[in-house]
Amino acid sequence: MSETDSPSAAQLFSDARLSLAGGVTAGLRWHPYLGRPFYVSRAEGPYLYDLEGRRYLDFNMANGAVLLGHGHPAVCEAVQAGLAAGVLTASETEHHVRLAATLCRVIPCAERVRFAVTGTEASLVALRLARHATGRRKLLVFAGHFHGLAEPFLFRPSHPGDDGPPLPASGGVPREYGQDVVIVPWNDPDALDRALARQRGEIAAAVCEPVHYNAGCIPPQPGFLAYLRQRTQEEGIVLIFDEVLSGFRMALGGAQEYYGVTPDLCTLAKAVASGFPLAVLCGRADLMEQLSPGGPVAHSGTYTGQLLSVLAALATLRELQAPGVYQELNRRAERFYAALQGLFDRTGVPAKVQGLGARFGLYFGRREPVVNWADAVACDQSLHRRFVLGCIRRGLFFHAYLGLPGHAGFSLAHGDDCLDEALSVIEDVASDLARQRET
Repeated sequence: MSETDSPSAAQLFSDARLSLAGGVTAGLRWHPYLGRPFYVSRAEGPYLYDLEGRRYLDFNMANGAVLLGHGHPAVCEAVQAGLAAGVLTASETEHHVRLAATLCRVIPCAERVRFAVTGTEASLVALRLARHATGRRKLLVFAGHFHGLAEPFLFRPSHPGDDGPPLPASGGVPREYGQDVVIVPWNDPDALDRALARQRGEIAAAVCEPVHYNAGCIPPQPGFLAYLRQRTQEEGIVLIFDEVLSGFRMALGGAQEYYGVTPDLCTLAKAVASGFPLAVLCGRADLMEQLSPGGPVAHSGTYTGQLLSVLAALATLRELQAPGVYQELNRRAERFYAALQGLFDRTGVPAKVQGLGARFGLYFGRREPVVNWADAVACDQSLHRRFVLGCIRRGLFFHAYLGLPGHAGFSLAHGDDCLDEALSVIEDVASDLARQRET
């Protein structure tokens, strides 16, 4: 019996709504196409298991947090050692120093490191540093890019394709906070220049996803990241790369290594600790040393750098530094994305596949490249819904986000056999969709 008509899942969601706000512990765990969360009993490698024990090939991978695969043995062994040490919290250990030194070695911008718990926290501290360093208040962001759920980042353009006054993207966010937010379209150097000219001398930081994975996968157009780096340096603006999703995805040093563009600061999370809660803020020493206790910029927390997460991260980075890991990862990715696009083209289903490294986006109702947020949100969500539900019924799990393009991905545990299995399922679903379009 599939998840879409599982009585145990339906009953569990009914029970959950009696105690959990909205029936979930996080808003985006509600699957809009199922009308409830996708309930899981366990996970292993590339697979999830539902409440009835049915196996699903996972193409969400904890929103991208488990790049090695679910329950990787090296990570589990490291965490067991942390449990034996007493679940240390609010303590510094030699392992924290080793992890920081490793990150400084592999992340191009990382001259100093500070640990955090969530990407939201890391983004907020990065902005605080930039404001302190520049003496300015305003923040430049790109339409649709996601940097967490703190107020400075919870704004959207008035319309998807414009660079007009921002509007709150959440209830409870005062509209006047948007006076400090400047939003421009991604991959549009002219719009960037107009914004910089209008706000000259007022912008403290420019933050972006160097690959816009939160809208599926929208890479920077050739030269755009280098131009953004040049213009922010000219204007005295702190450039922040949000590599929460792009970090480790296509190269050990993330998008900044892949594209050869180094920001002043960057944030990391998700894949760094294989599903354990750990975020990282890293960057130029002169900026980072302004954090307390060395400087006046506040940051601390009881759960910052919790030992289990630190040990999980050390184990994860050891695996990612093994020879040939990224050559193999990118080989699988390129083969899979080409085959997937060919499959849609062959069956006549209008869909554009865009992927880089281990994450990708599917844009239904579109055959041309998606280059910005306006392109992404204009895609056919109804067709996407039918696709995702068809895959879930056949044992291939995709998450979905209400009104958002969303992103999908695989892990190092997804060998060619898994990816071929996925292609077989998707071809069956696509053939069904093509027949529905003909009737």
